[in-house]
Amino acid sequence: MLSSKFAMCLGWGPELTLLYNDAYVPFLGARHPAALGQPLREVWAEVWTDIEPSVASAMAGIPVDHVDWPRIMTRHGYPEETWLTFAYSPLRDDDGMVAGFLDIATETTGKVVHERDLMKREAQLRALNQDLESQIVERGRERAMTWAVTSELLSVIDLRTGCFNRVNPAWAATLGWTPQEMEGSPFSDFVSPDDSCRSADAFDAVRDGNPVSRFDNRCRTKAGGIRWLSWVAVPFEGKLYSSARDITDERAQTDKLALAEDTLRQAQKMEAIGQLTGGVAHDFNNLLTVIRGSVDLLRRPELSTARRARYIDAIGDTADRAAKLTGQLLAFARRQSLTPETFDCGRSIADVVSMVRTLTGTRIGIETIVPDDPCFVLADKGQFDTAIVNMSINARDAMDGEGELTIVVGPVSGIPEIRLHPPVAGDFVAVTISDTGSGISPENVVRIFEPFFTTKGLGHGTGLGLSQVIGFAKQSDGDIRVERREGGGTTFTLYLPRVAMDGSHAEVEETHPLTITGNGVCVLVVEDNSSVGEFAVQALRELGYDTILALNADEALAELDKDCDRFHIVFSDVVMPGMSGLDLAQEVRRRHPRLPVILTSGYSHVLAQNGRHGFELLHKPYSIEQLSRVFRKSITWQARRWSS
Repeated sequence: MLSSKFAMCLGWGPELTLLYNDAYVPFLGARHPAALGQPLREVWAEVWTDIEPSVASAMAGIPVDHVDWPRIMTRHGYPEETWLTFAYSPLRDDDGMVAGFLDIATETTGKVVHERDLMKREAQLRALNQDLESQIVERGRERAMTWAVTSELLSVIDLRTGCFNRVNPAWAATLGWTPQEMEGSPFSDFVSPDDSCRSADAFDAVRDGNPVSRFDNRCRTKAGGIRWLSWVAVPFEGKLYSSARDITDERAQTDKLALAEDTLRQAQKMEAIGQLTGGVAHDFNNLLTVIRGSVDLLRRPELSTARRARYIDAIGDTADRAAKLTGQLLAFARRQSLTPETFDCGRSIADVVSMVRTLTGTRIGIETIVPDDPCFVLADKGQFDTAIVNMSINARDAMDGEGELTIVVGPVSGIPEIRLHPPVAGDFVAVTISDTGSGISPENVVRIFEPFFTTKGLGHGTGLGLSQVIGFAKQSDGDIRVERREGGGTTFTLYLPRVAMDGSHAEVEETHPLTITGNGVCVLVVEDNSSVGEFAVQALRELGYDTILALNADEALAELDKDCDRFHIVFSDVVMPGMSGLDLAQEVRRRHPRLPVILTSGYSHVLAQNGRHGFELLHKPYSIEQLSRVFRKSITWQARRWSS
């Protein structure tokens, strides 16, 4: 007993004296070793009333056992809940009388606690399973209800066969086909023939494992109509799960909106054309009035020489103003033929500021800030100077003739966002003109670049100055930005692409007398307008040139084929029926490379878009002096070229 690993104790004799082995010691806790040899009633006093019946049975010769018997025991100085499994067996003396009992005990507290926790968890799991089953049933009902009542066209398609496995009732509401008619039928049977190829490609993409989002196609209705559907589809385990939305009405609304927007744009365009036409008519009628009146007065025989000269000067000045007006219109439309050259913006500003001072008056202070390093751009210098003058005049009028005007030139690394156009990275030169005027109102700042729009009084300006500026900037691959400070002035910033000065674009200025005679040089004049052609012929003859007039490019080529050596220069209009003047010039260059060609035009979209291709260009209207100068320049350049 003493060496047994099982907990054992004896209750012996009339007092049931307690004897126990080492394995029983943990049951006693703090009672050991004092409990050894003590009466059982005293050792287990707190549980004696519970165990006394079992002890009595054992002493009566009846074995007793208890399994997982719960007891509150104080073994370590505090009460604790325990479970015990034990058996009381009677022990007899030599006379065969019961003299005591043997208690073999095992503490099952850990097992009981574990089983109790396990039962608790099992109960919780059963409750959770029941709740989950309820939720599954509820979700199933919800899905079934959603499947039945949603307006979305839901379907399950077999990826192998392409047939519908299931469709919800929304298909019948949208296309008219019942689920019974659709299930088991190929998806392609319900697609419009116009979209069959696209739809087949989309289905193949899903079959390859690629989900589809926002795929639009047309499907046939049972009544013979067409409905637009927008699909979302996902492949999973051999099935295609899809949701389609009827977007027929949405597309119709989009089309109506696009039509309305197009109609509005057309109306705005017609309004702009009307404003432009009215402005042109007004200004040209004023100019024509001066010309018409001067011509009538010149016909009077009694006119003095001085008055006759004054009327002739008036006609010439008016023609110059008309040419300037058309130039501004072409600049706004970005259709002018520019003459780009490489020049330093800082130096050009320094040259033009004296003119600006004259135009603005002495009560406006002008400050220019120009960097030490040159800022080269490739642009039309004349148009650049005109743009600076136009912006300066605008600033003068905004300041009522008194204030401060600041012009700053400097390199920048890009153009910021302007009028909803995204920023542009790159090397640019920024020319900033700031004034201390009254500023620009919000409603006017969006219109200031429109042709003939002006806030000035009647007779003060044409409304084309800023139109010329933005047209020149855009055609030069730049832009212009306006920053308003209402009540505190305005800042205009002109951006032009910056270039390196390598000399390849520099213009070599030629100096000649204003009028130089032709000295027998023969010119082939090509002009489809007979009046302009006759004027050109007469003007050239007055300058001493021999001329032959051709009315179109074909006649000109025929004259050259007949005897090319008699001609020294070809002088051709650009805009002509059939072959254009530019095409003629290129053909002459190909056939007769030593023969120079001078082009002339009032406007040509070809020149505006594609440039001059290296040909000299004389803008209409031109003076006799300009005509003489460009011919002398061309002859001199050609002589240098072939003598080198």
